[in-house]
Amino acid sequence: PCRARTNVMFLKTHKTASSTLLNIMFRFAERYNLTVALPANELVHLGYPETFLAQFVEGFQAIGQNYNIMCNHLRFNPSEVQKVMAADTFYFSILRNPISLLESSYVYYKDDVPAFRISKDVNEYLASPMKYYHPPDYKKNIYARNIMWFDFGYDNNAEDNKKYIQTVLKEIEQNFHLILITDYFDESMILLKHTLCWDLDDVIYFKLNSRSQDTVQTLTPESRERIKAWCSLDWELYLHFNRSFWRRIEETIGLEELENEVNHLRTRQKELMEICLLDQEAVGKDHINNKALLPYQSGAANILGYNLKQDLDNRTLRTCQKMVMPELQYMSYLYAVQHPHKKRK
Repeated sequence: PCRARTNVMFLKTHKTASSTLLNIMFRFAERYNLTVALPANELVHLGYPETFLAQFVEGFQAIGQNYNIMCNHLRFNPSEVQKVMAADTFYFSILRNPISLLESSYVYYKDDVPAFRISKDVNEYLASPMKYYHPPDYKKNIYARNIMWFDFGYDNNAEDNKKYIQTVLKEIEQNFHLILITDYFDESMILLKHTLCWDLDDVIYFKLNSRSQDTVQTLTPESRERIKAWCSLDWELYLHFNRSFWRRIEETIGLEELENEVNHLRTRQKELMEICLLDQEAVGKDHINNKALLPYQSGAANILGYNLKQDLDNRTLRTCQKMVMPELQYMSYLYAVQHPHKKRK
């Protein structure tokens, strides 16, 4: 028998299903009455895109190294994170195939990123990215190139140099105990459950912050190849950790058991959807009845949300609400619980 790990740091990367994972982390923190390192004052991220500092955490001066969970967006900086998190903290993150990641970023950040704003669509942007992407604007353009590399704390405009890439990959392996893969999200949840000794219900989820299919732009075969070159640092990062992910599964769970557990997870998820959800699926922003559950909308994306059934008993309602609560609302709620004397976010 193993004991559930309760000191956990999740590096929340961008456009990698990380909002769904954040919800899992928040619910786990509530279940075990854990302290979450939340953004200080008016911040909604832990200082992102600035490199993380301990002072970006609310109450750090008073609480010190006594936080259990850290999972809001930040740009990784190990020495500062270690000031906040206990010595036995488990570190993990998640990566997504850079091809689908870049298309997702393009639509989501279309209005915020200069390189995206001035190009007509994602294929035009990728045909000649340097026409739109100006390195001096890098703070505004981080979502337009090697965004995962940047989130891990590295220079997303660095030269693609084999020795440099190997050094960074080694460093990430030393800093993180586990790297999950978005493209195999259910398999990732099973691996996480095993590694942290959590229950199945700890990793059950409803997909959050996803967008409607009609806002997905189709990448041409040329564009798909160009992303591998344009985001070559992210591409190397992804290939490396995709390999180690499957190696880890074979060593710890085995593919057959993995398949059983994934089926189990999907059955339980379906059960909960039937209990909680009015429409049995996510709906577009205009069809969300309770505006308190409306996710933050960005760019040209139509971010989906959920409608809950009306006649749920109190306990079931609470469980269902937490599963569909968008990240900003959930963070604001936890902030009010942990810091009752502070102004609500």
